[in-house]
Amino acid sequence: MNVMHPFYDEHGDKLREECGVFGVINASDAAAVTALGLHALQHRGQEAAGITSWDGTNFVSRRGLGHVAENFSSKEAIDELPGSMAAGHVRYSTTGGAGLRNVQPLYADLASGGFAVAHNGNISNALALKKDLVKRGAIFQSTSDTEVIIHLVATSRYPTMVDRLVDALRLVEGAFALIVMTPEGMIACRDALGIRPLVMGRMGDAIVFASETVAFDVVGADFIREVEAGELIKVTHDGKIESLHPFGKASPRPCIFEHVYFSRPDSLFGGRSVYEARKAIGEQLAEEAPADADLVVPVPDSGVPAAIGFAARSGLPFELGIIRSHYVGRTFIQPSDGARHSGVKRKHNANRGLVEGKRIVLIDDSIVRGTTSMKIVEMMREAGAKEVHFRVASPPTAHSCFYGVDTPERSKLLAARMDIEPMRDFIRADSLAFVSIEGLYRAVGAEKRSQSCPQFCDACFTGNYPTPLTDLNSAELEAAQLSFQEHEAA
Repeated sequence: MNVMHPFYDEHGDKLREECGVFGVINASDAAAVTALGLHALQHRGQEAAGITSWDGTNFVSRRGLGHVAENFSSKEAIDELPGSMAAGHVRYSTTGGAGLRNVQPLYADLASGGFAVAHNGNISNALALKKDLVKRGAIFQSTSDTEVIIHLVATSRYPTMVDRLVDALRLVEGAFALIVMTPEGMIACRDALGIRPLVMGRMGDAIVFASETVAFDVVGADFIREVEAGELIKVTHDGKIESLHPFGKASPRPCIFEHVYFSRPDSLFGGRSVYEARKAIGEQLAEEAPADADLVVPVPDSGVPAAIGFAARSGLPFELGIIRSHYVGRTFIQPSDGARHSGVKRKHNANRGLVEGKRIVLIDDSIVRGTTSMKIVEMMREAGAKEVHFRVASPPTAHSCFYGVDTPERSKLLAARMDIEPMRDFIRADSLAFVSIEGLYRAVGAEKRSQSCPQFCDACFTGNYPTPLTDLNSAELEAAQLSFQEHEAA
């Protein structure tokens, strides 16, 4: 079963970061620490969660559909995962279906011993690699692109595990932030462009890796630094740390949408507070697209920091004109056809006494399909708003992501089909404006966007993809997807 993101509607009208990873080595209660870290990363994936631990002899895994708390909140669940090393994963599905066999970490017994991997990202040549591996006799047990990495490691002829992993990853295109466990220790690595995030921390004698720094805050670890783009860090059970850069030097291209939406606002990304970056985006938006209005109202919760920045720069009062319910469950009984269309109001409700008769500036982080934006504008008008002006704290999302973010096919992206004025008409706002791509770069700390080599991956806005997209461009993609991306019933 698909689990709704807190900001995600049934129309697929929010971009979703697909995974969060966490790993710890040399901690006496590694599985408990991992479960706590995954709680802090729950926003990065609410479909399923898994933890694999190593007790000095054996690897043990526990995986389940649903939230971390549903699977790892009991003492009994943690006691099933003994040892001083553990890795965990929260996910939505991108490549592969939603079934239990795709829940990570994935584990395999290789000739050199056990191998467990947790992967955030998406391999953009996974179908081509899988086709070749199957021809050579590989038998796949999941429909996840991550399993391709396991088979590539298993078939590598290099003598050491690190060399075999490097050999495998040199064949991979796309984005990956990996936490790997072997009997020798833990390996963390990031693709050569650093598209997906990965950070390193310390908790006493333990070394910790996670998708975001907020996980360190929650488990009581100190942030050391980001894992660099193209870096591989090996940590042994006796505490030795080795850093390698086996993929050559490239200009990093981290995902700029981490600043806009994916990361929790209390995280650091690229050495900067995500909350402060989002406020700065709102300030930039107010400079570029001011509105003659009475109130600045965020679309909760993701629009709040940008709305604070917009209000501060524009001099307009910031008000909670929309109240979000925090108790929308995984399932909802629809009593009638009319109620079936009330999904937005289950999560958001207009603060009528505040907005009635007022000119409102709504601030949201993005517009994907546009259906939710249209319903929120309609909700404001029904509550008596005199005017509704819509401002968006990112450029128009006109291109699909192939690096681990769940975006609809391009034909369903509103900005791919319409210019700004038709989009305004579609969502029925009095005005509509987006922050410019140059403004976004300035807000997140870059002087300007480099045209020849952008400092971030911004392909969802510009269509400038930083890696080849082999599977997308393959004439056999559609046929291959039928077998590789089979959607499983949960």
